[in-house]
Amino acid sequence: MNFLSLIEAKRDGQVLTTKQIEDIIAAYTGGQIPDYQIAAFLMAVYFRGLNTAETRALTFSMRDSGEKLEFPSDRRPLVDKHSTGGVGDKVSLPLAPLLACLGFRVPMISGRGLGITGGTLDKLDSIPGFKTSLPSKRIIQMVQKVGCVICGQTHRMVPADKGLYALRDVTGTVPSIPLIVASILSKKLAESLSALVLDVKFGAAAFMPEPNQALALANAMVTLGNQCGVRTRALLTNMDTPLGRAAGNWLEVKEAVECLEVQSSKFKVQSSKLEDLRSIVLASAAQLLVLTRKAPNYDAGRRRAEDCLDSGAPRRKWDEMLAAQGADLSVFQRKLERDHTASVIAEIHAHRAGFLVRCDARIIGQVVRDLGGGRLSKDSVISYDVGVDRLAKPGEAIQKGAVLARVHADTRADATTACSALQSAFQISPKRPRPAPLVWRVVQ
Repeated sequence: MNFLSLIEAKRDGQVLTTKQIEDIIAAYTGGQIPDYQIAAFLMAVYFRGLNTAETRALTFSMRDSGEKLEFPSDRRPLVDKHSTGGVGDKVSLPLAPLLACLGFRVPMISGRGLGITGGTLDKLDSIPGFKTSLPSKRIIQMVQKVGCVICGQTHRMVPADKGLYALRDVTGTVPSIPLIVASILSKKLAESLSALVLDVKFGAAAFMPEPNQALALANAMVTLGNQCGVRTRALLTNMDTPLGRAAGNWLEVKEAVECLEVQSSKFKVQSSKLEDLRSIVLASAAQLLVLTRKAPNYDAGRRRAEDCLDSGAPRRKWDEMLAAQGADLSVFQRKLERDHTASVIAEIHAHRAGFLVRCDARIIGQVVRDLGGGRLSKDSVISYDVGVDRLAKPGEAIQKGAVLARVHADTRADATTACSALQSAFQISPKRPRPAPLVWRVVQ
């Protein structure tokens, strides 16, 4: 194969055939194409794009570059959810056991965070004994027996994506819609799914800050997902404000459990305090119920999901999943009951009374990262117990001196720096702001 001619063809805006794209991925994963040439090809794609047929070919070729999860025949549909990432986004944690209790099988293959976006696996790593790295045989066993698993992709799943993403990250080609679509869907297609719901975020802390950018990505993923035989829908959701009241790995696990126990007197959490998190969890479950024809319409699906969530069964399923993945439930419960596990706690307070009009997710995400809760590089060491909780949210009435946020830090100096930075994340006004919709649009 003359790969240089294919780089030149894409550079000049020509359309590549399915066979040419298959050959490129096979040669790259076989070590026959050097990184510098693949990097040049990725840059050509970034500027020239791929049409739908090319993107589909790239997606299937990446999926077929490694092993796929093969599940036995079962009446329970295989479903999953994917988020483009946000601050405080812990939806996957309560959603997986909820879906299992609704009669689905959930092979939730997740990733780690980079920058201010928290990774699902990093959150789970804060749970004592929990194993996020599982062989494919164990993944299949857990899905069949427990109904859900949350883990990382195996070393042999979609190896082409691992290599290509690493190159995209260092060549400025990450924000390419065809490359994003192929990266996400190749991994989801390797799970042999029946249905997929996507949470595509826009706003201050989103990967694509403008709604129209997010809409273009959602349309591309939904179109290709459906063409590939996976019934797919996307929720376009606002990421100007963190999701929930906490950001930081262990703090988000704790809040996910509160979401599962929201009707329990144990935590004494009012539904309104986790309304946004609960809303996205229920919306995702409802869309999957509709996609798999387990509910006649969205409203019926949401009612069914809400009844299930409030029944307590997903909380018990969560413990079952944790135990199956190696967690020590007694140690986990003791840690859960502690007010905090970080060394230093500090609060920031309102300097005036009024209504909160801004709680900037980007600033909060940066603070959590700088406390040690996120990564500046792939080799960064995570501090699992740091972060921010008790966040005040836009629209709430604020009294002078009220707590706007609580910082969890490893050192007093870190806490002082974080509190100083967090002051600019909040804005208080005499007038109550008009609420912005959490779900801006549904793409189907």
